[in-house]
Amino acid sequence: MNRLMHTLVAATLVVAPGLTSAASPPGAASCLGCHTVAADGGPVPALGSFTAEQMVTAMQAFRSGSRSATVMNRIAKGFSDEEIKAIADWYARRKSK
Repeated sequence: MNRLMHTLVAATLVVAPGLTSAASPPGAASCLGCHTVAADGGPVPALGSFTAEQMVTAMQAFRSGSRSATVMNRIAKGFSDEEIKAIADWYARRKSK
């Protein structure tokens, strides 16, 4: 695991320990290093403001390079289509709780 991923995982454990669970798909916790789930008007979009389909489309665009990014393009390259869909579906269910 590279240094960025270690940092994101460590930040997640401090920022949102109650949101992650054994039921979360691999990689889902790393999102919380920068994103929140609830819309809070911060500089990074809240995951709860997107549908699962929007998250999948955005992650695929970051991964392909068709959507510009600071770090998301590098992060997205580490996930398969199946992993992206599982994470997006999981976060889409979290926003309704």
